[in-house]
Amino acid sequence: MNIEKALVWFRRDLRDTDHAALSAALAEAQQVYCAFVFDTKILDALPSKRDRRVHFIRESLVELDAALRAKGGGLIVRHGWAEDEIPKLARELGVAAVFSNRDYEPAAKLRDKAVGETLGAAGIAFHSFKDQVIFEHDEVLTQAGKPFSVFTPYKNAWLKQLTAADSAAHHGAGVFAGAEGAGVPSLAEIGFEETDLREVGIQAGMSGARALWEEFSDGRIKRYGALRDFPAVKGVSYLSVHLRFGTLAIRELVRAAREAEADVWLSELIWRDFYFMILDHFPQVGKGQAFKPDYDAIQWADWPEGFTAWCEGRTGYPLVDAAMRQLNHCGWMHNRLRMVVASFLTKDLGIDWRLGERYFAEQLNDFDLSANNGGWQWASSSGCDAQPYFRIFNPITQSERFDAEGKFIRRYVPELAKVANKYIHAPWQMGRVEQEALGVVIGRDYPPPIVDHAVAREQTLARYAVVKKAV
Repeated sequence: MNIEKALVWFRRDLRDTDHAALSAALAEAQQVYCAFVFDTKILDALPSKRDRRVHFIRESLVELDAALRAKGGGLIVRHGWAEDEIPKLARELGVAAVFSNRDYEPAAKLRDKAVGETLGAAGIAFHSFKDQVIFEHDEVLTQAGKPFSVFTPYKNAWLKQLTAADSAAHHGAGVFAGAEGAGVPSLAEIGFEETDLREVGIQAGMSGARALWEEFSDGRIKRYGALRDFPAVKGVSYLSVHLRFGTLAIRELVRAAREAEADVWLSELIWRDFYFMILDHFPQVGKGQAFKPDYDAIQWADWPEGFTAWCEGRTGYPLVDAAMRQLNHCGWMHNRLRMVVASFLTKDLGIDWRLGERYFAEQLNDFDLSANNGGWQWASSSGCDAQPYFRIFNPITQSERFDAEGKFIRRYVPELAKVANKYIHAPWQMGRVEQEALGVVIGRDYPPPIVDHAVAREQTLARYAVVKKAV
């Protein structure tokens, strides 16, 4: 034991096992305190006081606090600016060092720099650890020593570099210091309201993550590659919100993917590392700039009504509308559909990807700046390793291919429930008599297509002409 007392600052790592910073603190300090800060700098910027993510965090903290108390510790929870609260708490507790896991978002890096400087001025060390990714910073570089900007070579280098040690669990044993006080404050005490978290089927905390993980890893992980693109099928893991807030460790998932030879799912985990790496090396992408600067010259359509129709699921394209209504209903969207609706906004409606990125940031329970930005820039062709600008998803053929029987569409667009499979993907193709018979009159019961895809495609090719030289 090198030091007497240490403080572990939990952020997006809300678990008490396989936790890099916690394990290190337990190994190095005679007593370990644990803390979380409801950061008002973040909370005050949220668009609503009824936010499922805050509710998820609060419920996860209750479980984490109970787990720590069972080990003789507990969670000290503060409400305020983290860059003020952590140094203040460290001084109050008389700790010699603060331990935390690294965050790669620009604002978080600035916050941590400020915290480190304040602690340093008080003679308190600040130690940070890699925890939410397998590889970070400069650990995976091109042969020229540069960051990768294309996924497949990055993936190949990532896999070549991976050893058992990179995905090994962190085990820490030591003595926790008890946490005095009332524990985790209620949502009301931090100025927020209860949400429908449970009603939409989200179980927070380590137990929620464990339940989903056990169900997925017990067989479905091996069928992920075959099932992942079909939104009406239970084929994905549904773990994204738990990965976002760290209620389970990425290392366990990578180990299981390798053991199951689930290469397609492992690739998705590598994409996650890739986008963290991009944000870390190219922070401008998180500030509204295209990864490919030439794409900032595109003149986007100024069409507020079109954007509103997209947000509300009233575009007249059933798969797009079903996906957006799913997002609005429960704060989650199937990954295939995230690509479909993003392509539709940018390449059918011609609307700036930044507006879609911002809407997703407000609505998604699993919102993560790196992945959200990466996905939107991929869809709009402005990002690293993005689809070429002339590749434009056809919303009808996407619907026919990935929701052939219209099961997903009928769930979220119930006004089309009686429409036959033949017309479910493009209901305006029904004759008027058939529309009347089914009680689904286009323009009355369901909107007509907001754009003609073929016409929109030609307009998009013209809009993107300014970046032909960048391809």
